[in-house]
Amino acid sequence: MVFPIVGGDGKPTGYEIDNSMRFNDANANRFQRTPSSAGSRRTFTYSCWVKLSDIGNRSTLLHTSGSDNNTLFEWIIHQNGYLMLGLQSFNVFETNMLFRDPSAWYHIVLRMDTTEGSSDNRTKLYVNGNRITSFSATNLNSISQNFDFGVGVSGTAMALGSTASGGDPIGGYMSEINFVDGAALGPDKFGETNDDGVWVPIEPDVSAYGTNGFFLEFKGTGFDVNSDGVGADTSGNDNHHGSTNFATDHITTDTPTNNFATMNSVHKSSNGSAALPTFAEGNLSLTFGADSSTSSTIAPSKGKWYVEYKQGENTADNQGYPIVGISTTLGGTAGDVIGFRTPDSSNYRGQLGTTSVNNAFGSARSAGDIFGFYINLDDDILIVHKNGSDYMGSGASSGLDWSGGLTTTNQQTGFYHFYGQSNTNNAFTDLVNFGNPPFSISSSNADANGYGSFEYSPTLSGTAFYAMCTKNLAEYG
Repeated sequence: MVFPIVGGDGKPTGYEIDNSMRFNDANANRFQRTPSSAGSRRTFTYSCWVKLSDIGNRSTLLHTSGSDNNTLFEWIIHQNGYLMLGLQSFNVFETNMLFRDPSAWYHIVLRMDTTEGSSDNRTKLYVNGNRITSFSATNLNSISQNFDFGVGVSGTAMALGSTASGGDPIGGYMSEINFVDGAALGPDKFGETNDDGVWVPIEPDVSAYGTNGFFLEFKGTGFDVNSDGVGADTSGNDNHHGSTNFATDHITTDTPTNNFATMNSVHKSSNGSAALPTFAEGNLSLTFGADSSTSSTIAPSKGKWYVEYKQGENTADNQGYPIVGISTTLGGTAGDVIGFRTPDSSNYRGQLGTTSVNNAFGSARSAGDIFGFYINLDDDILIVHKNGSDYMGSGASSGLDWSGGLTTTNQQTGFYHFYGQSNTNNAFTDLVNFGNPPFSISSSNADANGYGSFEYSPTLSGTAFYAMCTKNLAEYG
C-alpha cells in the first residue's frame, strides 16, 4: 500500500514550500533565539509543519526553561505519541490523537489568548486544520484569565527542536515555523483544504508578527545569525535564529508540498531475538543488526524510479549476503525481493525471489561506495550501478528481469518498496538517498523534473528515472 501523505498529495496548489530542516536527535539539532525585550505572554500563535522520523522519543517543538508555571514552557510530542503542552507543575493538555506516522507531514497550530473570558477559548489546538477538543488529560481550567506563559520573556531563550541545553531533541523534519507575538490566529492563516480534501499550506496571512515574532523558511545556505543564514527570520522582524549542530545536508527539499520517501522506522522486522534496525538522519541512515529489515514509506506501482544507497562499512563487516533492492511486501522475505546480495567478502549476486542469479559487479564493494538503483516498474527490470560505472551484469542495458514473476505467491501486491535486509552477525550502518542525501556529495544531479539531489544522474541511456516524491508519484506512479 501507499501510506497517506498529509499535506503532500502532489497536486499543485499555487504555493510551494522550498525547504525543510532535517533534525537528527543524536545531534540535538535546534534553532534558538533569546529575546532582548518582552513580548506578549498572553496572546500568541505557533504554527509549524513537522514530519517525524524518531517515533517513541520526546520531541520538542518549542521550549523555554524556567522554574515555575510562568517561565517553563514545554511544547512537545511525548514519547508515547501524544502532543503535550507542559508547564512546571502540570500539563495543560495531552491529546488522544497520536503522532506515529513517519510518512506524513502534520500541520500543528497552537492558538493562545488568555485574555479570553472562557477557559475553553484561552488555549486552542489545531492539527491539519481541525480543532482538537478530545484530550486524554487536560487542565485547561488551570489557565486563569490573563495568565502569563513563559514565552517572549526578555533574556530567556526560546528553543526549537530541543531544549536550550539539548534535551528532548526531535528526530525528523520541520518546515515553515511561524511564531506570531500578540495575535491569536487560526489555521486558515497558514493552510487550506484543497479540492481533494487534503490540508495543504498557503502563504502565511499574517499582518504583523509582533515584537518577538518570526517566520523561519530555511532558505539560507550558511549558519551565521543573519538574513543569509539558514535560521533567518523572513517575517521582516529580523529575529534571526542561531543553529546548533546542523550541516549543509540538513537543508532538504522534503517539504509539505513535495513529500519525499524515507525508510520506515515504524515498519521494521528482525528474525527471532535479533535486534531491530535503528534509524537516524530523518530515517535515511540505517543500522542493521543480525537478520533485520525495513522498507520505504513510498511504494509506487508503476513508473521509473531512482534511489542511491551508500555503504557505510567495509565488505568484511557485511558478510552474510545483506540484500538491497525492492520488495513487494512491507516486511520482505527472500522470496519477495529483487536486488543484489553479497554472499561472501568478494562476491555479488542478483537476488530474484529465492533464486540467486549470477549477476556480479566487477569488483567487491567497500566503505563509501554509492549504488544507484534504476527501478523500472513498467518493464519489470532493475539495473544497479556501483559508483556510476560498474553495473551489475553486463552493462547499463542489462539488469534483473522479473517479468516472469517471483517465486512466492504473496508477491502480487502491485506496489514496490525500496528495501534493505541484513543477514549478518555484525551490525553495520548504510545511508539511503531518495533525493535529499544524508551524506556529502561531490556533484548534484536532479531528475528530469528538477527534483532531488543525487551523486549520479537519474537518467540512464536517455531514459529518465525519477525521485520518489509525491509530485513525481502523482504524475508517474
